[in-house]
Amino acid sequence: MSAVPKSRRPARSARAARRLVNLRDRLFDARQLVQSERTPYTLIHEDGIVRLRAYAPAATAPVQHAVPVVLVAPLAVNMTIYDLFPQRSLIADLLARGFRVYLIDWGRPGPAQDHWRLSTYITEWLPALLARVRADAGQQALSLHGWSFGGLFAYAYAAWSGDRDIRNLVLLGAPCDYHDNGVLGQQYRRLSRVVRRLGRLPGLRPHATPPRWWRAPGWFNSALYKLTAPVASLRPYLDLLAELDDRDKVAAHATNAAFLDDMVAYPGGVIQDVVQFLWTDNCLAEGCLPIAGCEARLEAIDANLLLVAGRGDPIVTPACAKALLRFPASRDVRVLDAPGGHMAIVSGSQAPMAIWPEVGDWLAARSA
Repeated sequence: MSAVPKSRRPARSARAARRLVNLRDRLFDARQLVQSERTPYTLIHEDGIVRLRAYAPAATAPVQHAVPVVLVAPLAVNMTIYDLFPQRSLIADLLARGFRVYLIDWGRPGPAQDHWRLSTYITEWLPALLARVRADAGQQALSLHGWSFGGLFAYAYAAWSGDRDIRNLVLLGAPCDYHDNGVLGQQYRRLSRVVRRLGRLPGLRPHATPPRWWRAPGWFNSALYKLTAPVASLRPYLDLLAELDDRDKVAAHATNAAFLDDMVAYPGGVIQDVVQFLWTDNCLAEGCLPIAGCEARLEAIDANLLLVAGRGDPIVTPACAKALLRFPASRDVRVLDAPGGHMAIVSGSQAPMAIWPEVGDWLAARSA
């Protein structure tokens, strides 16, 4: 074997040194690499763990649209997903398009919130928080932008409240028919049969047990999310080993991991509702809301509706999401079949070109 020419040895030594430094920082000081949440905001309301953020357009991109956009976050995730990278931020994109943007951050539920249910978010928190948005913006008409469970909250609120000032609903990967949801749907159907059998004994019904028994901790939610696509979850770590000399790629890996590895707990009462109302009863697919004793139906939705479905989404398949379209009275309905999976449709590498412009143009045309 021939020796490495002396002229190439310094370059190889420098590359090896960069790899060692980047590996050290990634393993022991990852926070300095994380690039998320660089867009400034004002905290305009705080009540316990729940916070409401306001983002004002920059001087170079003044407000152009009268109707503000309210990002209704899902549960279990931290807020970095909406402002993931300085060059790939959904919030920054909406601001650059001239929208006033608000973000509802549900916080980190602890044992003290285990009594919270789906109705807590839909019928208690959302009315109060949207009133705060309206007071701050000086505008009654609003657009709700909901991803995943946030989308469910948004359209369920519109149906329950009859709020005629919800002008636009943008729903990304928002679940509806849990039993028509690919591989997961098969598991929900099996679980439904089991829960129904057990439910014949009153003491074994989900809501007959203490909510704290049902709490899903954040580490469990992170692991479960990764298990939905184990190969895709492992690939970034393999790529990292090959790209350790590239500081930008190491920082990108740390930023994505900061989101995926830092998920948030579900309150026990929410999981009780999910198991009974969504997985077992599949009530949304029947046009009903996942709220005990509620008579409101999804037919009450009349806002302009844009539904974004990820073609590769295993968590909320296109069929699961599009089932919602059977119900609303909305006259202005559009479906966007988008590339990517559940996280990708909100902030993936293709979203800035394949999804955000479509959503931004759709909102702009309906936000005068």
